[in-house]
Amino acid sequence: PPALQEDVAALGARLAKDRALAARGDQRRARAREAAERYEATYRRLGRSYTCINAATMWLVAGDEAHAAALADDARRLVRQEAGDPYWSAATEAEAALVLREPDAAADALRRAAAATTDLAAMASTRRQLQLVCELQGLDPALLGPLTAPTVIHFGGHMISRRFPAEAEPEVAEAIAAHLDEARVGFGFGSLACGADVLFAEALLARGAELHVVLPFATDEFRRVSVAPGSDGWLDRFDRCLEAATSVAHSTTGGYLGHDSLFDHCSRLAMGHALIRATFLAAPVEQVVVWDGEPPSGEAGTAVDVATWRRHGRRTTVIPVGAGAGAGGDDAGSPRPSPRSVHAMLFADVKGFSRLPDAQMGLFLDAVMGPLARTLDRFGDDILFRNSWGDGLYVVLRDVTAAASCALALQDAMRELDLEAVALPSSLGLRVGAHVGPVFEAVDPIRGERNYYGVEVTRTARIEPRTPEGDVYVTDPFAALIALEQPDDLSCEYVGHIPTAKDYGTFPMYVLKRRA
Repeated sequence: PPALQEDVAALGARLAKDRALAARGDQRRARAREAAERYEATYRRLGRSYTCINAATMWLVAGDEAHAAALADDARRLVRQEAGDPYWSAATEAEAALVLREPDAAADALRRAAAATTDLAAMASTRRQLQLVCELQGLDPALLGPLTAPTVIHFGGHMISRRFPAEAEPEVAEAIAAHLDEARVGFGFGSLACGADVLFAEALLARGAELHVVLPFATDEFRRVSVAPGSDGWLDRFDRCLEAATSVAHSTTGGYLGHDSLFDHCSRLAMGHALIRATFLAAPVEQVVVWDGEPPSGEAGTAVDVATWRRHGRRTTVIPVGAGAGAGGDDAGSPRPSPRSVHAMLFADVKGFSRLPDAQMGLFLDAVMGPLARTLDRFGDDILFRNSWGDGLYVVLRDVTAAASCALALQDAMRELDLEAVALPSSLGLRVGAHVGPVFEAVDPIRGERNYYGVEVTRTARIEPRTPEGDVYVTDPFAALIALEQPDDLSCEYVGHIPTAKDYGTFPMYVLKRRA
C-alpha cells in the first residue's frame, strides 16, 4: 500500500531526524538538513504528505524557513487529497499551519485531531513534534491543549494509624476524588497499604483510570505487614484493587525481613515509573499525598517520599490529615536502620574471551583488563565493591547515576582499544548489565573481605549474557531511578521484554544511552 511504501522509504530519514533532534547548535542544524533532504527526496519520488510535512519541519529546524513554508503548503494540499486516517490528516494540517504561522487554522485542525482518536501514544508523538514547531516559530504552546494527555500521578500517604485516624477516611476520600477530577488524572502509580494508598486506588479505578501498583516485597507478606493492621475490611479492599490493577510489580523478589528500606525503594520505583509514563505520553505529572505535614520519623514514609519527589523541583499536592499526631504509627514503622541497603550493580564480560588461547592471556590482561581497571579507579568512593574472574566483572556502586556513568565509561574504554595492534581479535566486545535493588553487605567467609549478597545480585548476573556487545542493558527498576534522579546526560530507552540467562525470567529491559 502507498502509505507503507512511504514508511519504508522514509526509515533512513526518520533515523536521521532522531539524530538531529538529539543534537544541539550547529550540529543539530547540519543533521536536520540531512534529514530534510532525505525526507524531501522521498516526497519528490512518491508525492505523499507524510514525508512532505516532515521535510518541511526539518527544513525549519535547519534554518530554511522559506523552503519549509513551501513544503508545508504542499503537505496541506496533499493530505486533503489523500483521504487517509482522520487523525493523521488533521495532525498534518495542524503541523503545516504552525510552520506557516497560522495559529487559528492550527487550533481548528488540532480540535479535529483530538476528536478523531483515543490513541494517547499517537497524540504524544504529535504533541512532541508540534511543540518543536511552536518553539521554532515563537508560537504559544497552549495551542496544543486539545492533545494534552491525562495527568499522571505518584500517590501515597499515611496508613490508617494515629496520623490518619479511621474517622477521617470519608473526608480524605472526598478530597482525593475531587482532586483526581480537577486534575483529570488518568494514571496512578503507588503502593497499596491500608489507608491513603487504597483510597487512591479505589478512586482511580472508579474513574476508569489506570492503576499501577508497586509492592515492596511479596504480596502475601505485604498483606500481613501493611494491610492487615487496618482491619479485615481493608484486606478485602486491597484484594479488589490488586485484581483490578493495570499492572502489579514488586521492587524485590526477596522477603521483608523487617527491613524498612524496602518501603523507600518501593516508593522511589513508583515515582520513577510515573515519570517514565508521563514522558512517554508528554503528559502532566505530579505527586499527590495524604500527609499530616510532620517531618520524617524513619528512613521511609510519606515525608521521605515528598522530599524525594520535590528534590528536583517537582510539584506535590498535599491532602492534609490529622494535626501532627506525632511520630508513632508512621507508614514504615520504627526508625531503625536496615541491614539491607539499596545499591546499583554491574556485571560485565568480554564476548569472545573463551576462545582465546593461553598464549594470549597475558596480552588480554594487560591490553583489556588493565584499561577497564583504570576506568573503575576513576569512580573512587562511588564504587563500594569490585571483583573479577577471567574476563568477568562484578561491581557494586553507591547509586544508579554513578553506576550508569561507570557502565558507559567501561564501554568507552573498550571501544578505544586498538586490539589488532596488540594481536588480539578485533571481534572482542564488552557486554554490561545493570540493576538496582536491596542487597546485604557481609564479610565473605572464604576470602575474608566485604562482599554484597542477595537475590537482586543474582538477577543482575542473569542480564549481562543477554546484552549485545557494545551496549549497556538495564532493568526496569534501574531505568525508573534514572528517571527519578534526572541526570542531564543519561537516558534509558525501552527495548522490550528480554528473557534472561539460565531461565531466570523475562523482564522489561532498557538500553542505557548518553544524551547528545
